Order: sequence, then C-alpha cells, then structure tokens
Amino acid sequence: MIVPRTAAAVVLRFVAVGAVPVLLVTAAQGTAQAHGAPTDPASRVAACGPDGPHNKTEACRAAVAANGGVAFDAWDNIRVADVKGRDREVIPDGKLCSAGLDEFKGLDIARDDWPTTTLTTGSDLTVTYRSTIQHKGTFELFLTKEGYKPSEKLRWADLEEQPFATVAHPEFQSGAYRIQAKLPDGLSGQHVMYTVWRNSDSTDTYYHCSDVVLAAEIPGESRRLGVLGRPSTPKVSDAPLTGVNSSPDANQSASGAGDNSMKIVGGGIAALALLALGTLVTLRPPRLDNSRHRRD
Repeated sequence: MIVPRTAAAVVLRFVAVGAVPVLLVTAAQGTAQAHGAPTDPASRVAACGPDGPHNKTEACRAAVAANGGVAFDAWDNIRVADVKGRDREVIPDGKLCSAGLDEFKGLDIARDDWPTTTLTTGSDLTVTYRSTIQHKGTFELFLTKEGYKPSEKLRWADLEEQPFATVAHPEFQSGAYRIQAKLPDGLSGQHVMYTVWRNSDSTDTYYHCSDVVLAAEIPGESRRLGVLGRPSTPKVSDAPLTGVNSSPDANQSASGAGDNSMKIVGGGIAALALLALGTLVTLRPPRLDNSRHRRD
C-alpha cells in the first residue's frame, strides 16, 4: 500500500537534514571573508578605483589599461588565503601590489607618478584602513629602503626586513581601522608604504601599496598632497568607494553579516518548502482502481 504522504516526507526530510546545513555552511563561508584597504595614506587601488579622486590621472589610467581595461571595482579584495606568514615565498617579486592576483595586475606597473601622500619623517602617523567587514587581525607596516626607485617594480628586497609598526586589533571607528604608528627617521623622497593585514579569525592576508613622499618638515595645510604635489580634494579617505557600503556602521561585523546570512537561509528554506509542496503534488500517487483488485 502506498502512503500518499511518503513523497512529501522524503522531500521534507531532504530539506531538514540535507539542504539547511548546506545553506548554513554557504552563509557562514560568505561572512568569513574580511575586506578592506588603506585610504590614508591612499593605497593604489583606493586612489585609482572607479570613485577614487585620482582615477583620471595618467598613472591610474595606465594601471587600468595594464589591467586589461578592467577597473578596480573590488578595491577591498586584494587578499590571499593560507599564506600563514610565508609572504616572501607566496607573493612573487614585482607583484607585491597586486599580491600576485591577475585581476589586480595593473597595480604593479612601474611609474614614478603614482598619486602620493606626503608624510613627515619621524612623526606620529594614523593610518586609515577602511574595512567593509570587521575581523580580528594584525597590521604590519613596511617602508621601502632609502634609494628605492619608483620607476621599477616593487620587490621584497626593496622593503625593510622588519615592519616599522605592528598593531594588533586596532580601534575601529566610522567604518575604518585607525592604526597608530610612528614613522622612522632617515628616509626622504618617494617611497612605498606596504601594508599587510593578517586576519586571525580567517585564513586571509591582505596586501596594499600606498605611495608616499617622505619629508623632514611639511607646512600644516599642505600635509596631504595629491599627484605632482597638488592638494587632494577630497581626501581619499573621505571619498565614496564603488560596490560596497562606504559608511558601514561601527557594529557591522559578524553581527551585521549574520543578519544578511539569516536572510539568505530564510529565503532558501522558504524556496525548499515550496519545492516540497510541488513535489508532493507531482509525486502524489493516482487513485487505485479497486475494480482491478476485486476478488473473484
């Protein structure tokens, strides 16, 4: 005897036992990805992104052209998984600014006219690192050595062996981490500040190049300079960035991402419930013809 509810029971069991865990795992994986980039001093990807204040400069146009004409929409996504501190082994020379990722290869071109931020050597520095999802982790800040040539692609040998600042779990404020550091003395001219963000609650490490000019003393109002020494208006850290919420709430992290994840899971369960009903109708057995089973 066929029980009419058997088909529905099978589908509902699939929903309860199989599909929901898949949805939960998928949602959890989506929230595990942190994203971010330095916006002050401006990283190349932030300065040259679709809404970056310098995206019309020759250097930024050349970077997009070298990128196959593809704009840097995913400004917050220069990340490599499972590096585990082996940066110099995993990220090739000449590809430090793209982290070796083909979709960011335009950031590696050698030019001496990248948009720059002018900083005072030996002074206190607050790095603004905008993040679209908060994560625990440690920031390491490197500078290129004296004699660095911006007309050549950046190599590991161009950077100091040790970071000039290492900051774990810095303050998060108004959608960005505020990394407090002190610039070393003895450097001058154009350099690259190389920022490495090692997430401790995901497997990702982020890499960014910020072009800076180091000077012994800078008059107050001219501290922030744009390409070729012209003042940047607006500052990169205040500019909207494409494809993300450019002003995320300070509490947006696992909790904010979790709300979105629950929406995904809820929608998936509702869809599967409709599937179950449809299957029940489709698989419902036809009425039995009792005349065919009549005893002679």
